[in-house]
Amino acid sequence: MTLAGQAPHNPMEPRPFRVERVIKELADCFTLVLTPTDGHCAFPFQPGQFNMLYDFGHGEVPVSMSGDPSRPEELVHTIRSVGLVTAAMQKLRPGDVIGVRGPFGSHWPLAQSKGKDILVMAGGLGLAPLRPVIYDLKNHAADYGRLTLLYGTRTPDTLLFADELQSWSEHWATSLTVDSAGPRWGGHVGVVTDLLDGRVHHAANTVAFLCGPEIMMRFCAYALLDRGFLPEQIFVSLELNMKCALGMCGRCQYGPFFICKDGPVFSFAQVARLFRIREM
Repeated sequence: MTLAGQAPHNPMEPRPFRVERVIKELADCFTLVLTPTDGHCAFPFQPGQFNMLYDFGHGEVPVSMSGDPSRPEELVHTIRSVGLVTAAMQKLRPGDVIGVRGPFGSHWPLAQSKGKDILVMAGGLGLAPLRPVIYDLKNHAADYGRLTLLYGTRTPDTLLFADELQSWSEHWATSLTVDSAGPRWGGHVGVVTDLLDGRVHHAANTVAFLCGPEIMMRFCAYALLDRGFLPEQIFVSLELNMKCALGMCGRCQYGPFFICKDGPVFSFAQVARLFRIREM
């Protein structure tokens, strides 16, 4: 896809992007807001896709988009510092330049889900790849039915996008849970599947999007199957060991799939057998 007045984009060619803002989300998690240095618009993407971000002198990592797909003037990525490259990226400041290539991968099936209720279940940092879904649903609310957001994390201090969660709760059915909390937490304590009771009204007309730790997605998918969902109505995002974005290095092989080019978004029907194999 090419925007008017812009040359065709080669996703394999890194483009220089300027860091406009660095937002500290959590102690080990930050968001980069990026704009192209050439003055053109950033490239369009579908919710669920990812980019390869290159920090000069340190290396490259795959990171899902976490911004609004209707705003082509910028790219937004939410990143957890878990290795040498992401630790270096955490030190970036406005004005610094990094390389970006993409977008890559499959996306959440929003077009096919029009007219249906949408159930979003996220765990921890898994809310970041689902945030573009929520933006898209907000921008095209008339195209969908009821939106329900269920989000779980370790403690109240590790809730991601806390201000937006409050805003979303004013428009959609939003429920939060934490694994453990002190006396000042007035919400639910427990696993995210606990929040399903009374939240799914018409399973046959609902599509579920899941992203989070694999064990969380496994239990959520099984809980939805128990409530009448078909595997084809459940979608998961797997971001396991991606490295090259081309399916060439083999690091992200998952059974017959390569996460980087066949995913990261899969229907549960595609991966249900693999989900039963622990440590796959």
